[in-house]
Amino acid sequence: MKYILTTLVLVFAMGLTQGQVRKKSKQSFVLKGVVVEAETNKPISRVNVEIDAGAYTTTNGNGEFSISAEIGDELSIKSDAFKPVYYTVKDEQNITIKVQKSEGEGLPISTASSQSGVGLFQRYIDSAKTTLKSDANKSIGYVTKAIQPYRGSSITKKQTAIAFETLGDINLFWGQPDLAIDNFKRSISESANLDRRIKLATAFRMNANYQESIAAYKELLKANLGNYQKVEVYEGLGDTYKAINDPVKSVSNYQKGLDIATAHQITPKITNLNSKIAEVYSESGAVEEAAEYYGNSLDLAKKENPKRWVEEKNKVANFYNRNQNFDDEIRLRSETLSELEEIEDKDAEPENSPDNQLTPQRQNYYIANAYIAQDKYKEAIPFLKKSISEAESKDDLIVEKDATRKLSEVYKGIGDYGKAAESYERYVAVIDELYIKKEQELSQATRFNKEIALKQNRIISLENERELNASSYKLAFENQELIEKNNQVQKWVIVSLVLIALLLLFTAYTQFKSVKQQRYANNMLALKSLRTQMNPHFIFNALNSVNSFIAMSDERAANKYLSEFSQLMRSVLENSEEDFIPLSKEIELLELYVKLEHFRFKDKFEYTVTVDENLQLSEFVIPPMLLQPYVENAVWHGLRYKEEKGHLDIHFKQIDSETVTITITDDGIGRKKSKLLKTDNQKKQKSQGMGNIQKRITILNDMYKDKVDVTVQNMFENEEGTQVVLTLKKD
Repeated sequence: MKYILTTLVLVFAMGLTQGQVRKKSKQSFVLKGVVVEAETNKPISRVNVEIDAGAYTTTNGNGEFSISAEIGDELSIKSDAFKPVYYTVKDEQNITIKVQKSEGEGLPISTASSQSGVGLFQRYIDSAKTTLKSDANKSIGYVTKAIQPYRGSSITKKQTAIAFETLGDINLFWGQPDLAIDNFKRSISESANLDRRIKLATAFRMNANYQESIAAYKELLKANLGNYQKVEVYEGLGDTYKAINDPVKSVSNYQKGLDIATAHQITPKITNLNSKIAEVYSESGAVEEAAEYYGNSLDLAKKENPKRWVEEKNKVANFYNRNQNFDDEIRLRSETLSELEEIEDKDAEPENSPDNQLTPQRQNYYIANAYIAQDKYKEAIPFLKKSISEAESKDDLIVEKDATRKLSEVYKGIGDYGKAAESYERYVAVIDELYIKKEQELSQATRFNKEIALKQNRIISLENERELNASSYKLAFENQELIEKNNQVQKWVIVSLVLIALLLLFTAYTQFKSVKQQRYANNMLALKSLRTQMNPHFIFNALNSVNSFIAMSDERAANKYLSEFSQLMRSVLENSEEDFIPLSKEIELLELYVKLEHFRFKDKFEYTVTVDENLQLSEFVIPPMLLQPYVENAVWHGLRYKEEKGHLDIHFKQIDSETVTITITDDGIGRKKSKLLKTDNQKKQKSQGMGNIQKRITILNDMYKDKVDVTVQNMFENEEGTQVVLTLKKD
């Protein structure tokens, strides 16, 4: 559970007296205590504990805390799970704080002044914070009620600022940083304080307004920040620089925050900052520095709650994997597995999203991969089986697919082809289930419902904010004279017209977007349909070749040809679900295909496949099997009918940083003579390969703005020879 740190006391710079300032002569000591639930005496972890001097900490898994304090300090104990408690330090004795858990429904806070406007406002704001993470609509509704007038009283500028700050918190949690920015700005305009400015800088970062975020954080550093606030600002700067790929400045700011957190015993921040510094070093290739900070974060996380420790162990295990330290990776993941079982026992609904690495099935799969990387195939097998079993029980088809395929490869590697084939059949079945059931039904439905839910939350948020503003305007003008009320009516007419115009624009935009999305979906479906159509002409001729080899009792040639043909078919099928594959993989497929054709027609042609040494293969992608139909035409309709031995040349060349050309040249009989040689039956049949490829290119160019261009021309003046030039753009 995440907890929101709220400021205990707002100390204004003006009006301070010498009696209000802390005297430096007081003696500091370490105050120890424990926070428990009043009814059950059960300890509560991750509770925010703060004193008015700025020191901050949280409770550990046993509900215990230690904080530097002085006699007379006021201690605030806060959490979303219960109402705030305040305690004045009287002596150096250990203390026990008992709190009342909130029910989550209704109003969690009850005060002596609950019937006054001030009391109701605070109750509604506290209720909004309590429901913030579970129900956005209800939380916004509480904010709306908080700013409504009570018995003729109006809310103050400070209360307005709190209300809009709470709205910003809601927006930020529910993934609406753009709305959060507006609400935090409004809150600051009503009553500025440092915490709100920090939240605004965070919202800028989450909305990808990185320069605005950096400027806001740097401006905060000029203010009189508390220790915890300084840590937040430096951490925020580090996060922003990390987001814009500036590791030097990111680590520098993380380190500044870590130094402050260490000096003032801000324990949770010490752990997080060590972990973040390690992550930046790891991504930058500084392995030794990353290992040192990961070691720190791992030791610190152990002193927090079990889930935090497991999360950190997983990060360190990933680090070990990237650096091929497989023994330590296996050790950490094995520890994580046993701890995950305890966490799942306590957590009724463990997170099982596709991106969640903290699941038993994923950890077993990672352990197996670590063994495989060391060629310890037999040790990997039990973990792959456990991964598959866990994935089946939790309906995690992604892990089940990966683990089943890996198990098949392992069995093949140790020579157990029977089990390899059995596992591969199981893998194919999982693939069918994953792509048919999940992709066509669950994935699309889940994604669509999620988008609708987010839009609905956004509409509800905007509507509640409009009602909030309407209440504010009504409250501001209710004591004005009649002429001002008439002016207000006129303004409302204008506002209504503007809202109607905006609604019409929004409706038109929604319809336009819907049509565009439908068109995109249709194109994707058409591409998928075309990809699944194998070239029957090639398969038929290939099988005839095998048959001819067998007829000539050339079993060796038949077996060799069939083996290479099956390798090509497997590669084609593996890439059949991909819209684009790396250019390097397409070259491999093409070389294998040309090799097969040459094997069949050795006396008809020779071939060369050349790749420009300056071509950056890793930077370009291409639709799978886009080039094969052109090569097939060159062999079957050009070179095959040539009396003397011909030549096929395939050349890959990078024109500039964004463009690659692929030239397929043959000195065959040419397109004109080829048409004359066709039989009547061949003339009646349509070229499925070339027809499909033209359709694919048309759809791709429509979707990606002229990504592929193809030109076909004769090589010689006598119309013999053919040259196909295919131009491929990066984006």
